[in-house]
Amino acid sequence: MKYVIDKSAGKPAYMQLYDQLRGDLTSGFYEYGTRLPSKRLLAEETGVSVITVEHAYAILCDEGYAESAPRSGYYAIYRAGDFGVPAKGKQSVQSARAAFDAERGGGDTAGLRGESDELFPYSVMAKTARRIISDYGERLLVKSPSFGVLELRTAIAAYLGRSCGIDASPEQIAVGSGAEYLYSLIVGFLGRDRVYALEDPSYPMIRRVYAANGARIELLPLAPDGIDSAALASSRADVLHVTPFNSYPTGVTATASKRREYLDRASGRGGVIIEDNYDSELTVSRKNEDTLFSLSGGRGVIYLNTFSRTVAPSLRVGYMVIPGDMLDEFERRVGFYSCTVPPLEQYLLARLIENGDFERHVNRVRRARRRML
Repeated sequence: MKYVIDKSAGKPAYMQLYDQLRGDLTSGFYEYGTRLPSKRLLAEETGVSVITVEHAYAILCDEGYAESAPRSGYYAIYRAGDFGVPAKGKQSVQSARAAFDAERGGGDTAGLRGESDELFPYSVMAKTARRIISDYGERLLVKSPSFGVLELRTAIAAYLGRSCGIDASPEQIAVGSGAEYLYSLIVGFLGRDRVYALEDPSYPMIRRVYAANGARIELLPLAPDGIDSAALASSRADVLHVTPFNSYPTGVTATASKRREYLDRASGRGGVIIEDNYDSELTVSRKNEDTLFSLSGGRGVIYLNTFSRTVAPSLRVGYMVIPGDMLDEFERRVGFYSCTVPPLEQYLLARLIENGDFERHVNRVRRARRRML
């Protein structure tokens, strides 16, 4: 075999082995369903321990490149085509909207966004909550800082850095009770005198919350690659609220060129983009897309996400990343609001992120979805 571990390198042996195996999997050297080298053989060939090889294989399994079969070994489950299929099977905007309208039936649409079989394991949540209560004690009764406890904001900042290349400090992160609350906070920060452009169709609560807060709204039709270019160019809005990764309910994902179009338009007009990255962690039909926040260098884009999809709908916790050059104004305009998330839930989420349970769950769901493709 060709796998070599350089002991003088600054990278751990298991990561070197992981990188080499992943390269062979993505290049097609190991075809789908092919049995991978045994742990013992790899350990002997590379001069490392079996535990080191197990660690490398564990990461490959977590990320969906390989799968472990009891008493049989590891098998390749990576197929390049899995990452090139548009979300929702190339469903058109028109047909998706018709299906969505039919499915609504006049009822509450919020429940349509979650699937109970993908909830975070209750046993892990309960065990961690008991540990948090034991570790923090009466500190859980202390009021949270306005934008969330430092432990959670630090954990989110680290997670965003390693998962989607967002370089942000804990001070740039504001925590609140779900996306709807954060939408209202955005209007309080940016003001009602602006025009807010939304995708059409889009998650109905976005429009309802903006309207309830007195914001002026303009709807821009979606095309298969994102907001229609002609509509975007003629829009008079200076705030653009987009869900570029997986727009609801259409499943439209903005292409790389469309994302650049969003950024160029915003920078040319001195506008602001609200990047609502809902559901991005659990979508595996494409490789991870660059966020607008990272592409912009952290300027002119407010990044927003929640844990309602990745943990549970009942956990009403969302967060925003505020560009550094907007932070002073953000604190001046809305810094007087109290944080709407209880400290217990904040410390619980921070621990789940810090100890890896959150990302392990996300990777399990990704693997399960990939098998269904």
